[in-house]
This record gives sequence, structure tokens and C-alpha cells, in this order.
Amino acid sequence: MDIDNAVISFDGSVQSIMKVILGLVIFGVALDIKVGDFKQVFSTPKAVLLGLVAQFFIFPALTFLIIYLASLSPQTAFYPSVALGMLLVAACPGGNMSNFFSNLAKGNTALSVTMSAVSTVAAVIMTPFNFSFWGSILPETEALLQTLSISFMDMFQTIMILLCIPLVAGMAIAHYFPKVAAKARTPMKMLSISFFVVLIIGAFAANYSNFINYVGGVVLIVFIQNSIALFTGFSLAKMVGLSERDSRTVSIEVGIQNSGLGLILFFEYFNTLGGMGIIIAWWSIWHMISGLSLATYWSKKTKLTNS
Repeated sequence: MDIDNAVISFDGSVQSIMKVILGLVIFGVALDIKVGDFKQVFSTPKAVLLGLVAQFFIFPALTFLIIYLASLSPQTAFYPSVALGMLLVAACPGGNMSNFFSNLAKGNTALSVTMSAVSTVAAVIMTPFNFSFWGSILPETEALLQTLSISFMDMFQTIMILLCIPLVAGMAIAHYFPKVAAKARTPMKMLSISFFVVLIIGAFAANYSNFINYVGGVVLIVFIQNSIALFTGFSLAKMVGLSERDSRTVSIEVGIQNSGLGLILFFEYFNTLGGMGIIIAWWSIWHMISGLSLATYWSKKTKLTNS
């Protein structure tokens, strides 16, 4: 049985719990975000804009290039649902763990927070746009999207609810009740990590046999795609003259995706496409491993340059 025909299922009530968990994760991240963080876009525009370009334009384009080349190769088995999973991951904003990894990597944590905030806001438009745009180019993936009748506006409305409401709520608490936010910040960070783990475990528990049967077929794909994201962020940052600290941060922001959002969107719209679920689920695990490994490696490199 090919991966396109794998059936991924999740009880409706559990899907609702996953949405609440993602909301709490975004809310916890937002407690660290101040309005002034957005002003850094103007004070340090090169780093932030480069990160956004790499995140929402270059990485999705490179992901599509991988998919396109695979579709042309007679030696490569091409699965449209896997291709859509790769595109959905590439369309997601930076993940909630990127700030932690940037700090561990001795990167620019303030820049990381700013990039996370800006990319989360931008994702309301850019995630559905990128997924719809790149997914409609190849006939095989376009056919699946047409079959499911998924529109830009469907995803836009869902992402607006999932991301913007908890983001605004967390920032409002941080602004109007700073003492409450200060006390809640550390517990919420710990809970955010725990919530994210629960979200991933829940997805696996409900689909264990399918995951075990098919994950071997996507391990290399996810490794290549994630490596390209991390390398692209770092190399572009170096090319435009960013410091080592900023380059590490941009790399992590581009390479650590909000796969929790990807999972929820999958279960909301695409749960008949097993390949998508397998790709996103393994991404959820792998980018934690790669991010932690890279950050640990960088943390042991004491030499940091300013240019």
C-alpha cells in the first residue's frame, strides 16, 4: 500500500484539544513579546527582513524545487500527498522552540523573539498563500487540492483564529499586566514545551501503526528539507554580512517550523491524505532533534564575531 492511501484519523474532540494546546503555546510565547519588539524591524531591518524572505519565499521555493525534480525522475516514487506535506511545513512560520534554541546556540535571542513575532503575524497571510500557490503548480498536487476544495480563505480564517487571538491576548497581558506576565512567563515556557510534546504524542498515539509502517519512507526527505532550511538561513545571513550571532538565529528561525500548526491544519483539512500527516509528524520530531543538536554544537563554539 502506498503512503498516499494511508488513513490518518483523529477524534474531533481531540482535534479541539490540539487547537487549545496550540493556542496556549502561542499565548506563552506572546508573553515574551512586546510592541517594542516589532520596532526592531526598523532598527535592525536587514536581519529581520532577510529572515522573513528566507522563511516565506526562498525556503518554500527550494522545497518546491525538490518536489519538482523528484516528479521528473523516473527512479523516484512520487507521492502527491507527501509533496503537499512538504509544502505545508515550508509554509508554516517559525516554531515555538526557536527562541530557546537561539538562546542555547548563543545567538541573538532578542532578534529571535522579534522574528518569531513578525513571522507569526505574517503567517496569517503567507502560510495559506504559499501553500495554495506552490501546491497549485504541479498537476498532481493541484488535483488533490481541487478534490478537497481547500481555498485560501478557508486556511486564512483558521490560521487567524489559531495564531492571532492567542498572540494578541498574550501581548496584551504582557503590556497591561507586566507583573502577571513576569510571573507567568517561566511556567508558561515549561508548559509550552510540555503542551507541544503532548500534541505530538497525541497525534502518534491515534495513528501509531500507520506511522511505524510509513515513517521510514520520509526520514531522508525530512532530513534533506530541514537541512536545506537551516543551511539557507545561515548562508544567506553570512552572505549579507550579518554577525555570527545573528546568522545562527536566522538559521534556527528558518529551520524550526511551527509543525504544531501544520498538524492542526492537516487534521482540519487533509486527514484523508496520509502522506501529509506522516511528513508533518516526523518533522515535529526531527526538527527538535536537529535544532537541539545544532544549538548544542554552536553553544560549545566560544568564538563569536561581530561581522
